Amino acid sequence: MLKPSLQLRIGQQLTMTPQLQQAIRLLQLPSLDLQAHVRETLETNIMLEAEDESGADPLASEALPDSEHPVAKEEYVELSGNAVAERDQREEPEVEISDEAWGERTAGVSDTPWSGDEDRNSDLSDENGQTLQEQLLEQLDLAKLSPVDSAIARVIVDAITDDGYLQDSLEDIRASLLPEIQTGIDSVERVLAAVQSLEPAGVGARNLGECIALQLRQLDPQTPGRNIAVRVALEHLELVASQQFSLLRRHLRCSEGELELALALVRACHPRPGSTVNSACAEYVIPDVFVRRTEHGWIVEINQATVPRVRVNQSYANLISRSADHAMLRTQLQEARWLLRSLEIRNDTLLKVARCIVQRQASFFELGDEGMQPLILKDVAEAVEMHESTISRITTAKYMHTPRGVFEFRHFFSSHVAAADGTEMSSTAIRAKIRKLIALEDPDNPLSDSKLAEVLSQEGIPVARRTVAKYREAMQIEPSNERKRSAARALG
Repeated sequence: MLKPSLQLRIGQQLTMTPQLQQAIRLLQLPSLDLQAHVRETLETNIMLEAEDESGADPLASEALPDSEHPVAKEEYVELSGNAVAERDQREEPEVEISDEAWGERTAGVSDTPWSGDEDRNSDLSDENGQTLQEQLLEQLDLAKLSPVDSAIARVIVDAITDDGYLQDSLEDIRASLLPEIQTGIDSVERVLAAVQSLEPAGVGARNLGECIALQLRQLDPQTPGRNIAVRVALEHLELVASQQFSLLRRHLRCSEGELELALALVRACHPRPGSTVNSACAEYVIPDVFVRRTEHGWIVEINQATVPRVRVNQSYANLISRSADHAMLRTQLQEARWLLRSLEIRNDTLLKVARCIVQRQASFFELGDEGMQPLILKDVAEAVEMHESTISRITTAKYMHTPRGVFEFRHFFSSHVAAADGTEMSSTAIRAKIRKLIALEDPDNPLSDSKLAEVLSQEGIPVARRTVAKYREAMQIEPSNERKRSAARALG
């Protein structure tokens, strides 16, 4: 028979405190989400307040001493014509952190204590925001259609894709109207013609030829080559694609000049008219750090426009300290201090990781993509003495403004390929070399994937043909036969 008993055991257990959970969550938040989170906290926590222009910044960091940033003259890459003098590989490239405090403004003008107000870029946002279907329905409301025709038109509009093509057959559309509306194919086709007369031109077409023909028919009937272009669109697009122009002239019974005018009209048409209607608002990337070069090296600094300017309300904090009551306010005061500490940790980590990336990828800032070095999360984690999961969080949806453009932190991480001399080369650099070789190739004799692999092997980068093909397809570059055909079309 079992008897109840009490036992004492000593053990260790790893738990995540609320402070740690908050710090981890803030690390992963992008700048806009971070500002929204702090704004929401301001509304619920009375112990927090937005910092005014004259207030001291609670997140100010101390500048690193100049002695920690030795500058070696030979570390820089100097350009003389096309010759590039490589820096001394024995020393790491120098990266400095700006000695400006986080609370001082170095970038981005803020008219309020809040950085990143939604009204800042209101003049750049898309005020329309309508989909293609919504625009078509608005035009149908202005057309004087009968109730039955209007119902048929709405079903047709619902069947139009984002590119502007009708994806359902007329029989399917007629069947979808049953049993409420009894109609025939002729009525559906008549209403379809009304829909095809709407803007943008070419919408509601069932194939590419009809789409181009609808756009051409909106031209003046006296336009030279219009009638021939309509015939080309409806009957002979395959001959145009295969560049059989002699056979095309025989079918159309026209001269070479007339055919050139007709083809020019066809090429001027939009193959996807629905794509011209963009319902999505433009999304603007706000960099989290700025990287710039000075005479002392590369400078990495936090973008002050993304740092929430908040602080503890000292008036309320002093009142609480003189009273033994107000347990709820004491809890809010503790949460406010945790938030400020979490923001400080976030900025410290962001700055350390950005500095490490710039140190490792200094050749990229000097030479471009061809200078990209292989880098993985583990390398940065070891350099800044943090866990890989922390590096993964801080590099997600964070952006860096550099002299070469705005890049996500993840852009600087890439796999590596072992070179012939035993060194490692970044896959990004290999892609850049492939892109450069294709840009310099003879259009009449483009380089095949096998030839590209051979050229790269001669430069000490042993890659297989299938690897070259994979990189080329990832860059959306056509194969050699398609590039040759495109060059011939451009000349012809």
